Amino acid sequence: MSRRNGDREHGSPALIHSGQRPELPTRNGTTMTDATTAPRPTPHPWWTNAVVYQVYPRSFADSNGDGIGDIGGIRSKLDYLAELGIDVLWLSPMYPSPQHDNGYDISDYRDIDPVFGDLDEFDALLAEAHERGMRIMMDLVVNHTSDEHAWFRESRSSVDNPKRDWYWWRPARPDGDRPNDWTSAFSGPAWTRDETTGEYYLHLFATEQPDLNWENPEVREAVYDMMRWWLDRGVDGFRMDVINLIAKNLDAIDGADRGSGLGFGTGPQIHGFLQEMHREVFAAHPGSYVTVGEMPGVSTADAALFTDPLRRELDMVFQFEHVSFDHGSHKFDPLPFDLVALKEILGRWQTELAETGWNSLYLGNHDQPRLVSRFGNDTVYRVESATLWALVLHLMRGTPYVYQGDEIGMTNVTFATIDDYRDIESVNHYREQVEQFDASPAAVLAGVHARGRDNARTPMQWDSSAHAGFSTGDPWIAVNPNYPTVNTEEDRAAADSVFAFYRQLIALRHTDATVALGRFELLEPQHPQLFAYARTSEDGTDRLIVVANASDEPLTDPLPVPAGATLVLGNQPATGDDPTLRPWEARLYRVGSAL
Repeated sequence: MSRRNGDREHGSPALIHSGQRPELPTRNGTTMTDATTAPRPTPHPWWTNAVVYQVYPRSFADSNGDGIGDIGGIRSKLDYLAELGIDVLWLSPMYPSPQHDNGYDISDYRDIDPVFGDLDEFDALLAEAHERGMRIMMDLVVNHTSDEHAWFRESRSSVDNPKRDWYWWRPARPDGDRPNDWTSAFSGPAWTRDETTGEYYLHLFATEQPDLNWENPEVREAVYDMMRWWLDRGVDGFRMDVINLIAKNLDAIDGADRGSGLGFGTGPQIHGFLQEMHREVFAAHPGSYVTVGEMPGVSTADAALFTDPLRRELDMVFQFEHVSFDHGSHKFDPLPFDLVALKEILGRWQTELAETGWNSLYLGNHDQPRLVSRFGNDTVYRVESATLWALVLHLMRGTPYVYQGDEIGMTNVTFATIDDYRDIESVNHYREQVEQFDASPAAVLAGVHARGRDNARTPMQWDSSAHAGFSTGDPWIAVNPNYPTVNTEEDRAAADSVFAFYRQLIALRHTDATVALGRFELLEPQHPQLFAYARTSEDGTDRLIVVANASDEPLTDPLPVPAGATLVLGNQPATGDDPTLRPWEARLYRVGSAL
């Protein structure tokens, strides 16, 4: 019998792993305990030299021909991911959901949506990933639920329902208007009137995503109990969606402030909430887990607190500064690429978390456009751009994240009309701008082309067959038209394979202590074309230097590389002692002792 029918939200888990974490075999046949995934350069946490791969399940691989990726598809690609060298798979939500926001509106936290499979298949995925030395990190979405979740159905049923206070409800203002003037991240007001009681509920995102009230201890315990349930099942950690927003600015909720509701998150309660979560969930369970908090608006000072091991809150955070600096008046108003500004941001995050805390290293994910299109040249120098940014990112201090398709240089997509897009954020933005503000449809669509989330959500391009080998049926969203030439089969057969380059970078992080843990120093910070930095081992006996020409023009300026340095890795064929960097060329040098 499928556990999906008998193992529900409030039931006890059946046939779940014991609390003792299993030993996970490495790819060389040895085993790793909970604290280590392979022989480590130093006794630091296992995730300091791990690499995470994000799977967006509905777009990764479809095993049953319905046009939607699923667990069977993921299982079929585990050997591919193991060959790449991945240590952790981060799975975007696969819980039951009405899919208003592609699964980030959850209606049941203790099940798998039938479009993806069931709990039995999920358990098989866990076991097969562990057999290959890979861990599984679930997406935890607890700032909000779906409006179809049983908790919200009870909450909205009456003003005196026991779960009324599980969400943020407020009466109308004396003039009948909304409780305050906050706006949603997905356009429109952040408050919606519910006809059942005539009161308004808060939703920082879509109207179908009501925010949970974390001030209520019953809400917190329900969430913690659910998290323990998944850990007992065998998952190895959580990526926590907009987790800083669970702590609201309480004065602002009933005040006169206006603007994006996201700006009133990260209330002072957040540290207490996260410390309580750690105490009630992770400290209470044997094992070595990884916790990653997505935190819009977080500063380096905030992140140093959140990721300080002594505070027992999170292992690392996703910050947004480097994926927001190129926005104009809003997200869909792209600014020209500014390398100096990007270097300053990334360099500052490296240095200010060097003594306390830890960085998440990413340039793309399911919410961002493709990194090659955003930061590189996705036509003439697509392969060179993809490998340059891979080297720049993976040689920094932190845990690198590979978003599906990055490892073959997938690009943005340019759909003809807004009807071809599926992302609620992009569609709502287009309609609001065109219908309410009379903006030019072509201009608005151009912004969606550049920054829309569907750029990262088109199906994974596996080969040149129909639908890029993603599915035998019609995909839920169209495949990028460039799939006949940009796909894993073509890439892996090429002499300049992006996949092969990623494998080398991941292997370096696994085996080189300076890559995993060395100190960071930004070089040439004001150079408009050169991204250069140094990594120095903890004991000062080893020094690496990265030089990257992030432009379409050759770079003939002297490089900050001393004589006698050894070329370790480059993304273009070696040219002897020629110091000139070709367009989008990146090199890694070993200098030797830094003493």
